Amino acid sequence: MMWESESDGGVGVGGGGGGREYGGDGVLSSNKHGGVKTDGFELRGQSWFVATDIPSDLLVKIGDINFHLHKYPLLSRSGKMNRLIYESRDPDPKILILDDLPGGPEAFELASKFCYGVPVDLTATNISGLRCAAEYLEMTEDLEEGNLIFKTEAFLSYVVLSSWRDSILVLKSCEKLSPWAENLQIVRRCSESIAWKACSNPKGIRWAYTGKTPSPSTTNFASSSPRWNESKDSSFYCSPSRNNTNNNQPVPPDWWFEDVSILRIDHFVRVITAIKVKGMRFELLGAVIMHYAGKWLPGLIKEGGVAVAPATIGGGLGLGGDEMSVSCGSNSSGGSSGADWKGGLHMVLSAGKTNGHQDSVACLAGLGISPKDQRMIVESLISIIPPQKDSVSCSFLLRLLRAANMLKVAPALITELEKRVGMQFEQATLQDLLIPGYNNKGETTMYDVDLVQRLLEHFLVQEQTEGSSPSRMSPSPSQSMYADAGIPRGNSNGGSSNTQNAKMRVARLVDSYLTEVARDRNLPLTKFQVLAEALPESARTCDDGLYRAIDSYLKAHPTLSEHERKRLCRVMDCQKLSMDACMHAAQNERLPLRVVVQVLFSEQVKISNALANTSLKESTTLGEAMGTYQPMIPNRKTLIDATPQSFQARRVGCG
Repeated sequence: MMWESESDGGVGVGGGGGGREYGGDGVLSSNKHGGVKTDGFELRGQSWFVATDIPSDLLVKIGDINFHLHKYPLLSRSGKMNRLIYESRDPDPKILILDDLPGGPEAFELASKFCYGVPVDLTATNISGLRCAAEYLEMTEDLEEGNLIFKTEAFLSYVVLSSWRDSILVLKSCEKLSPWAENLQIVRRCSESIAWKACSNPKGIRWAYTGKTPSPSTTNFASSSPRWNESKDSSFYCSPSRNNTNNNQPVPPDWWFEDVSILRIDHFVRVITAIKVKGMRFELLGAVIMHYAGKWLPGLIKEGGVAVAPATIGGGLGLGGDEMSVSCGSNSSGGSSGADWKGGLHMVLSAGKTNGHQDSVACLAGLGISPKDQRMIVESLISIIPPQKDSVSCSFLLRLLRAANMLKVAPALITELEKRVGMQFEQATLQDLLIPGYNNKGETTMYDVDLVQRLLEHFLVQEQTEGSSPSRMSPSPSQSMYADAGIPRGNSNGGSSNTQNAKMRVARLVDSYLTEVARDRNLPLTKFQVLAEALPESARTCDDGLYRAIDSYLKAHPTLSEHERKRLCRVMDCQKLSMDACMHAAQNERLPLRVVVQVLFSEQVKISNALANTSLKESTTLGEAMGTYQPMIPNRKTLIDATPQSFQARRVGCG
């Protein structure tokens, strides 16, 4: 496998006659100079001049840069220049404007030097622009053998695509070359080259992986990126290869995350799509998506969406978070981005509920960030998340959902994301569910309770569909492998628990959520009640959490009528309250009188049953007691029937 090529060092590509040759140090040269001998080009201010005694007879303008050139060297190699000059209405045109030339003045400078026979250094950073410029200028073999299209294409095929680092660099440089880079298949070829190398078994390849945190002097992309077939013996690298005796450090499966995360979102999607086609495990695909989100949307991985300082994709990356960032060994310090990557997108999410969506967007605009670009990133990430459960964590999905709501992502994608959260809802945490109500129309509630209601409905539908599926009964066979590699996984308990345990965890989560949102004085009683009653009764073995939420709601809404308080208490089963909860409820002046009586009666029944059990144990064996003992209050209906007649007539139960 010839992956050793690094264009900075140069790789010679041999050629035959007719000017087809590269210098041994990666320098592109030509045997012809178009009849104009020159020692090179000179830059004076904003203008380039050819170092020759022959006066210039053609001025080419590209943006603010002027090129004072000669017609013949350009005409002999460029079909485009031929047409522009000979088809011009001016019989002797002296000025050409090429503002639409891909690659801009930098690419045209190199193409012009090639036409004059001046040696040109081909690197991974300039090859894509030069290849597109050669296509634009129509520098084909029909005009001269060994023309620029042929030589740039050869460099791409033999040098760039054989190198991991160069493929990344070229794909990054294609961001400003649309649609030329797409039409010339540069994006596709680089994406597939990256995908093929990322999917290859690193144990069978000689390569050097960054094993130590890079020093400030070595934080550029070249020094911290993995080097394929690198033979240098340096303490900065360890080579866990079959051809190297230093096998102490295994190659982590996420070695490639840092490098692909510097790509723009559309190119990142192309790479991930190509990797997916090649059959990479969905756990790794999900992990690299989370890593990318941590780079480009740093606010997304902060607890609770707290606003953070923007982090630029470039030298000095600021991840701004912890649990959602993916460990890439020692390569995760951001060194592989290097100073070459300037600019990038930022993400800032508002803390809590200020003025909702408008304030958040204004915050982004104040930092010069385009909400359109932010929305494109979120929508693209949603579209490429693997469909398998646990490919990404539930916490990540909920934070992505928070960003999607804030940025007004397409409703179809939000619905799809909500269904994905429903598949893993038992893994959610309270902090993740406290999503501000960005989409509430005409409402002033602090949190988006309707969203949590939909998530719960998706969860119940999923549980009903799956039932006791094998995936819930046994962990994934690759779970330990990826845990050892530091790749975040979903809640491991979710994969091994049955449906009932999942519902019980969700019930505890919903009760905690209700307790939190109940403090919002603008939360309607109906929303509270509907969410509390959404779960089946079997999901709760104890209603202490629900009682706590009801008490919080009563505290925050002291103006509720008697009827509304009774209606609120219907969601609670007094028989499922613990002894401590019963003692608190018996002294709670906010509860309706009927509920207090039922709590007292239920408490009395529990005490009587406990005493009866103690008495039976003293007189008989435990087995006989279990066979003959009948509880005094066998069910909830009996408890209601045993309530004093003055309350029965009203038939307002706490259930």
